[in-house]
Order: sequence, then C-alpha cells, then structure tokens
Amino acid sequence: MLQVTVLVRLKSSLDDAQGRVVERALRNLGYDKVQKVRVGKLIEVWLDDELDESDAKRQVEEMCRQLLANPVVEEFEVRLE
Repeated sequence: MLQVTVLVRLKSSLDDAQGRVVERALRNLGYDKVQKVRVGKLIEVWLDDELDESDAKRQVEEMCRQLLANPVVEEFEVRLE
C-alpha cells in the first residue's frame, strides 16, 4: 500500500479561534514561551500501490478539494510517505 498524509489547516489569513484557546491553555499551564498556536488536522490515506506517485498525489488532492478540506477556509498539503 502507498501511504499518503494530508495536513489540513485554516488559511493563514483567517483567525484560528481553536488555536487561541490552546495557546491560552498552554500559557495557563506555565508554558509562557508559547507565542502562537494554530490547530489543524492530519488525515492518512492508504492507496493501492499499483498507482504511481503522481497519480496518487493527484487523486488525494482531488479528494481534498471534494471532501477532506474546505477550500474556502482551509489549505492542505499532500505528502507521500
């Protein structure tokens, strides 16, 4: 199997409310050197290894645009493992 990892996060131009909550919580726990936190999600997809890497990447990018990420507010990065 071919493993593909997708990182999805809010576009950098958007405020990350969840990241701000985590940042505040970390500071309350004594991690006062934390400057900024952004929260995202990691998605792992395993594909049939008959696909070559370029086709696998293309298919997963298509999956991201159709389902895995919201292109209006999120950006994604596809990494072949």
